[in-house]
Amino acid sequence: MLDAYLAVMPDIRTLIFAAGLLAFGCGGAGPDAHVVAPKAAPGTLERFAGDPRVLVYASNDWGFSTNTFFIEGPAGLVALDTQFLPSAAEEAITRAEALTGKRVVAAIVLHVNPDKFNGTATFQRHGARVVTSAPVAALIPAVHTQRKGKFWGTYAPDYPADLPVPEVFGEADAPVEAGGVSVRLRVVGAGCSKAHVIAEWEGHVFGGDLVANGHHAWLELGLVDEWKARLAEMAASAPKFVHPGRGPSGGPELLERQRAYLDEVVALVQAEPALPIPMPDEALTRLKGVLQTRHPGWGNTHFLRFGLPAVWRHEAARRKTP
Repeated sequence: MLDAYLAVMPDIRTLIFAAGLLAFGCGGAGPDAHVVAPKAAPGTLERFAGDPRVLVYASNDWGFSTNTFFIEGPAGLVALDTQFLPSAAEEAITRAEALTGKRVVAAIVLHVNPDKFNGTATFQRHGARVVTSAPVAALIPAVHTQRKGKFWGTYAPDYPADLPVPEVFGEADAPVEAGGVSVRLRVVGAGCSKAHVIAEWEGHVFGGDLVANGHHAWLELGLVDEWKARLAEMAASAPKFVHPGRGPSGGPELLERQRAYLDEVVALVQAEPALPIPMPDEALTRLKGVLQTRHPGWGNTHFLRFGLPAVWRHEAARRKTP
């Protein structure tokens, strides 16, 4: 359904960037005028084939194809990440509760991007306890202010006007027990965001945007070495199943694919004979083209617009260091 819609309509994400929205990026003044674009289609909800106790809701393209997972316990549902748009959060909750006959009793925010924390108040209104780590919670106010300044003109009123305020479970690893399940939460450092929580449950690992399957990575910070350290931490638990922030779930091979993709981006930049700052438009266009050719059909190609210059800056600084 979504594919049929996009075949006859402009790419919704293109409308966003054409308005100067700059996706999740830093800097810029945001759109000069309100941009109206319809939701492409409802999101999807299905049980994970590898373990039907896990459900995945994926938003449509208008919500950046964002995954929210639900662990079905004997007494309720525990969600992983709360969606970019409150309407998507509402749809995910309503459909998951209808499918299972159980209420959402808790939700976990895995890192400090709007597609992880924007639906916090929606889950709280449904009676769910929404939690995250102290490092993630400390970063939310500044990120919310910045992103609201960029997104409000396009998405309002379907965007949180007020600061999302999840509960803080602490600064150290801790279990969260709700709905008859116990999810281990690991407090880790920077990767695609400046702070992360990794959730583990009975052979499943949830890392948010640290893993993408069939989508380009959100490399705004350019912290590839730190990101690879987070992937190694996820692999250390020897998971049977890996659940990405975008794209289908799979096994531990998703961690290796993500690491290989990060290495690929760095190698492309390192192969450049010179790394002037800022990254020249010609180089950005050329390297984007290489990655799109190597990964045909991957979603969120516009993320490269911000990720490649960030990696370029880091590699330029590294090249200057003796």
